Amino acid sequence: MAQFHTLIVHWRARLERWVERWGVTFIALLVALMGILNVVSALSPALHERLRLLDRFMILEVRVGSRLAVTLAGFALIMVADNLRRHKYVAWLLTLGLLLFSALGHLLKGLDYEEAGVAIALAAILWQMRSRFHARSDPPSVRQGIRVLLGALLFTLAYGTLGFYLLAHHFHTQFNVLTALQQTIFMLTQLSPPRAFPVTHFGRYFLDSIYVIAVVTLGYSLGMILRPVVIHEPARPAERARAAEIVAAHARTPLARLALLRDKAYFFTPGGSVVAFALKGRVALALGDPIGPSADLADAIHAFQAYCARNDWIMAFYQTLPDTKNFYEAAGLSALTIGQEALVDLSAFSLEGRANKEFRNVKNRFARLGYTAILHQPPLDASLLEALRVVSDEWLSTRGMSELRFSLGWFDEEYLRQSPVMVIRNAEGRISAFANLILDLPPHGVSVDLMRHRRITESGTMDFLFVALLEWAKAEGYTVFDLGLSALVGVGEHSDDPTIERAMRYLHHGLTRFYNYQGLHAFKAKFRPRWEPRYLIYPQSLALPAVALAVVQAHVGTWRALLPPWRHISATESTATVRKNTS
Repeated sequence: MAQFHTLIVHWRARLERWVERWGVTFIALLVALMGILNVVSALSPALHERLRLLDRFMILEVRVGSRLAVTLAGFALIMVADNLRRHKYVAWLLTLGLLLFSALGHLLKGLDYEEAGVAIALAAILWQMRSRFHARSDPPSVRQGIRVLLGALLFTLAYGTLGFYLLAHHFHTQFNVLTALQQTIFMLTQLSPPRAFPVTHFGRYFLDSIYVIAVVTLGYSLGMILRPVVIHEPARPAERARAAEIVAAHARTPLARLALLRDKAYFFTPGGSVVAFALKGRVALALGDPIGPSADLADAIHAFQAYCARNDWIMAFYQTLPDTKNFYEAAGLSALTIGQEALVDLSAFSLEGRANKEFRNVKNRFARLGYTAILHQPPLDASLLEALRVVSDEWLSTRGMSELRFSLGWFDEEYLRQSPVMVIRNAEGRISAFANLILDLPPHGVSVDLMRHRRITESGTMDFLFVALLEWAKAEGYTVFDLGLSALVGVGEHSDDPTIERAMRYLHHGLTRFYNYQGLHAFKAKFRPRWEPRYLIYPQSLALPAVALAVVQAHVGTWRALLPPWRHISATESTATVRKNTS
């Protein structure tokens, strides 16, 4: 008996875990099936015995209208089901109303108490599960959707009334204002026009146009009401100042500094961490790991997870560190390797010896040509910023693309003014190239962000720039120089790698036609860095396409930025120029 009781407890616990994980998805599937049942039932003939009973108490037009109303309710249930799966509170309210409406419609159209019973049973289950539907819709969008719905209703009534009155000669029936209004209301409620028989093509077109206007406006209103929460304005100065304090105390990577740029929103955790993210569609794409005390990492992940679920967002983290991977997996998330970070050990960097002859020769050649490398400390003056902008604009023109953002800085004067900048000048004092630095990264690290050069420069200019950067950083006592991410490099190379990573390797080969990732990797490899993997964290495989699209949108803004002009821009052109100055 004790063993039987233990078995019951075990299976009950398993059932509770299953319901906790899949219960909402299962009920959403049942709602979608109920929608299909509505449509099939409305298109099927009713039983004659039940129709005879209905005919004693109900006119034909009500039964016809109820049948078509059940059909529309079925389509609406199918549309709302996915939002119900996403735990949307508004979807729960709409589904509850649609199920009760469907139950009434099934009874009115043919005493179909079986379908009505199923609808009522589903409504009862939804009511019992009401605490699980907590995801919000966007409040301004909900208000706009309701306004559009009310406005569309008034417009459609006015449109139909005026049309029937003015276009009476296109119908058998002559309408006055009152009968025209009645006919419009009849069409919108019972979807059956017994008195509006068109005698011309234009009359039939007008009848169809009333339905088109009603369906389009109803669909738009429903979409606005179910829309996820939208961030309507950038982070406030107080939020940015609070984030800056946390970054100053807990930054681990260059991404933490870039989290303070204006394209980020912030989520602050009770444990003192901040998550910097960009909202693209339904995807809340966080930049790097949560920034804050290491003891708060697990709680920060769970808090952001709950925050995204409440706002109907898909959560993702871009470029997370290897030592945090287990925390995401413990939260039920998946990790995808997206590339390798190049970290140069400055204690081992030197221009001495045979292995470093290439760098030594570059430095000596540029010195003979009269080139100089000068580090400008912040704040930068306006004249220098203007000169740097000319170089940046010329560099951008060679790429045919707008500036990337999110995990990279862009030419923003406010940002650059507060950054150390290494400038390469030729013998005439003209700026050939520059790069800005992100300093004081633990442990004693420094990183490079923007790297810009003129369209025509001396061959090896970017090599000279990086040699100067590494020498300066070592002389200042820094121990690590972060050269940034080599995207898609080292991904899916081994047979035991995840299938999605092996698929990304083929994508890497295809994208190389447009952007030479391998060339960028080869340039960084010349400095013999230590390679460290970086990850994309996402909730489930079905969400991965939306997350991948959000990564692209966060960096380039729109797909249009990737398209013109149709020419190959190599990564070596964007990070290490190889052109000889012919002027």
